[in-house]
Amino acid sequence: MNPGKRRGILIGGALLVVVVLVAAFFVLNSGGSTPEAATGATTVESPGALDPNSAITEYLQDFSGNNPDAAGRLTDDNAAAAVALRATRNTLNPASVTAKLTALQPAPAGAKQADGTFSVSWTLKPGQVWTYDVPFQLVQGGGKWLVHWAPSLLHPKLEAGQRLVISTAVQDTVAVADRDGKPLVVSGSGGLRPVDGNPAPLLRSALLAQVTAAAGGGFAVERVDAGGKSVERLFGKVSDAGAKPLVTSLSLAAQNAAQAAVDGYRGSAMLVAMDTGSGDILAVAQNAAAGNSPKALNGLYEPGSSFKIATSVAAVQQSGLNATSPVDCPGVATIGTRTVKNEGFELGATNLQTAFARSCNTTFGQLALGLPADGLKKAADELGLNADYEIPGLKTELGKVEPAASKDEQVEDGFGQGRIQASALGGTLMAATVASGKAITPRLWHDVDTKVVKGYSPPPASVLGEVRKMMRAVVTSGTGRAAAGAGTVFGKTGTAQFGDGKQATGWFVGYRGSVAFAVVLEDSNDSGPAVQVAATFLKPL
Repeated sequence: MNPGKRRGILIGGALLVVVVLVAAFFVLNSGGSTPEAATGATTVESPGALDPNSAITEYLQDFSGNNPDAAGRLTDDNAAAAVALRATRNTLNPASVTAKLTALQPAPAGAKQADGTFSVSWTLKPGQVWTYDVPFQLVQGGGKWLVHWAPSLLHPKLEAGQRLVISTAVQDTVAVADRDGKPLVVSGSGGLRPVDGNPAPLLRSALLAQVTAAAGGGFAVERVDAGGKSVERLFGKVSDAGAKPLVTSLSLAAQNAAQAAVDGYRGSAMLVAMDTGSGDILAVAQNAAAGNSPKALNGLYEPGSSFKIATSVAAVQQSGLNATSPVDCPGVATIGTRTVKNEGFELGATNLQTAFARSCNTTFGQLALGLPADGLKKAADELGLNADYEIPGLKTELGKVEPAASKDEQVEDGFGQGRIQASALGGTLMAATVASGKAITPRLWHDVDTKVVKGYSPPPASVLGEVRKMMRAVVTSGTGRAAAGAGTVFGKTGTAQFGDGKQATGWFVGYRGSVAFAVVLEDSNDSGPAVQVAATFLKPL
């Protein structure tokens, strides 16, 4: 268990004790007058506002400001309201929303209900402002005023089971195609929707939002029933012919293979694949155990021995070594003040390629100690781990590698166990850089450019030539042999311990041909399953 989780449990436990003691206090004293000490006790206020005007004003502020949870708490059906408000906002993807109170009937003394009207203006895109009035009702409960929740608060014609959608064409047309022209998202009378099978669930919001932003002459808001059938067009118009589809970098074949590979693993698994020539993001996949948040794109983890790719770049470029340079690989070694161990093996006198293929921590800890304090950071910079990009529709984090703060940390950084962090996307970019020998700009769209916030320059070709030899040896004779049946694969395994050291994240970073990839398995405690997931992904491609 990592320290942060342990602290959270301890704090949570302490709060639970306080709640139990307070509850017991009131139970024991329920028969008499309230003791003086209890008069200062705090209580949790019920949701709502003290008067009708405050209730609707605060609701409209939260609605306009895209705070669905806060707005939901001001209604008499918190959960349903928050879900519907969030879903509608994500679907319509407005540039802004303005909601203003236009009328509120005075509530007589003792009244439990009040009525009124507010207006809503959705700025959906330049020149597309949708404005309408919404009747509402306020109800009183527990001394507080709440907005009565109903779908009609989103639009007066919206009924139970219905929702709002964006549509750009009368008939079903392809709105988003993969890099080979295969449909990923279609648009029609039922609005935008993924093709059957929803092949890229993590990217669904990004794909739909880009269609909304790019829609031309065909752009309408419709209300549809529970089955997605159009009931009525409420705003705008659609095109008879349909707009030219947007082209994404994804490969439907690669995406399906990636999803099948992670779904076949019982624990939390994520996989990212990229074209080493163009930077096209070919696939982004997570299984159910990994959750719905796109951690594959922005979750940072210690990379373990997969970071030895960067350490090798530094050793070749800065220390003048090559794949055949002699090195020592003892089973246990004291390096500086750190005791470093291998996973139950020692090689003795060997060469750099063999130490890399077998993942010798003692070798790479010693190599790291011989580098300048910023030596590993320079290598990580050249592999893109500290680069930064704005990819339309995506929130991404590649990694975080800083100069070591101490010699001990420098030793640990050498095998990815210090403060080094990387995401699956970052690991993929690192592998793509080694494969291509050039700086890679990852992209999700062929129609919309990625913004380079912070770029990078790759290592020299002679350096990468040595690293490729070592990465190939991992699969032919080292820790990645399970991928040997998937073709000419180059890679590096990693097992990164965290917390108290009893748990570890499994990695396999590599490439085959023009496809670079990274597999990250949370809490797998071994890199072997990550190699198997990668092989499962590569074989059908």
